[in-house]
Amino acid sequence: MTLQHQSTENCLACTDSEIWCWRTCVVRPWDSTHVGIHQAPQRRSVLIRPRQHDEQQRDGWDSPQFRDGTFHSTEPTHIFGGLAWVPFCVAWSAHRIRPAPKLSIPVEKPHFGTADELAVTWLGNASVLLEIDHHWILLDPIFGERPSPIAQVGPKRTHASPVEVSGLPQLTAVVISHDHYDHLDAPTIAAIVGLQDVPFVVPLGVGSHLRRWGVPPHRIIERDWGGEVRLGSLTLTCTEARHFSGRWLARNKTLWSSWVVASDDGPRVFFGGDSGYTAAFSGLGTSYGPFDITMVPIGAYDRRWPDVHMTPEEAVETHINVRGSTMLPIHWLTWDLAFHSWDDPIERVAAAAECREVNIGLPRPGQRFEPGSVPTEKWWRTSGIAPKRDRPSVQEATTA
Repeated sequence: MTLQHQSTENCLACTDSEIWCWRTCVVRPWDSTHVGIHQAPQRRSVLIRPRQHDEQQRDGWDSPQFRDGTFHSTEPTHIFGGLAWVPFCVAWSAHRIRPAPKLSIPVEKPHFGTADELAVTWLGNASVLLEIDHHWILLDPIFGERPSPIAQVGPKRTHASPVEVSGLPQLTAVVISHDHYDHLDAPTIAAIVGLQDVPFVVPLGVGSHLRRWGVPPHRIIERDWGGEVRLGSLTLTCTEARHFSGRWLARNKTLWSSWVVASDDGPRVFFGGDSGYTAAFSGLGTSYGPFDITMVPIGAYDRRWPDVHMTPEEAVETHINVRGSTMLPIHWLTWDLAFHSWDDPIERVAAAAECREVNIGLPRPGQRFEPGSVPTEKWWRTSGIAPKRDRPSVQEATTA
């Protein structure tokens, strides 16, 4: 079903300020929410001029991470660009046309009652539903088919979403690590806004996206690294990460972060979001640890971008650095976002965890567990056949 807009105010994804886009929107079948997407128009449409960044972004941020108009990681962070895009695009096109894995990913349908003292339900990629001190915290939710500004383009899910937005329990907060499409999804945000009166806790600048998508300003809480938010018995702290940000052509106009969620005199958890390895994690362990559970990204690594995505071995090192007890690997499986095979991250992180004697949970999508009952079955080994291509060695994946 295609609808034409008279204005851009109700078009969610199409109000991104960095681009020109077609004024054409659709109703997605998986969600009753009316959302905007970028697509080739099927009838006469008009081009919309890009909207300006909100006033605070134009004036700059009072943050040690913000200078010369953009945010920066503490450590030098190289992201390939310029002419390097040409061989990358050629390689990625060749990667995408190869036969996809024949996967049959087992998905568990979670059933929600009262939130427990501490438990996690991995929903795929970096999406996690956290139970802590009897609160529900939803981290980096995305329930759509593709992490892309164009609904018909981009990698498709390898497994169904374990839960729909309408099936979520009553949340205390939605926490976002940064604005990349596989962590911040306009239709998902719109659906949550329509169903729950919940605050969105985000790094600096990410609120500009949410305001354009219709999230009431009083429900948006933005923090710099080191900034805290009190919600009942919980303290949420925005903490350092080594990454970058951007939707379409704009880059590093919003901040990226990890998060600490701690209860008063109770459990503490670390959420890595998406990050390269950084020495700053040791400092986080000293300042905020130890942690009962860490959620650490393990996928989408490559020798072309070693600074912004850690390898599985670095993920285990991160868990140790922040003084974690039980580790939940995240940011893998759901979408094909790099050149490595789909199961390479989980195989390597399981091996590294065993070598370093780390207590690691290996849940299926949708599987809930508590620190005292960690799933250890290597279920992915019977879930599919990897495509016939060479896996990168550890050295290939970690060296530039």
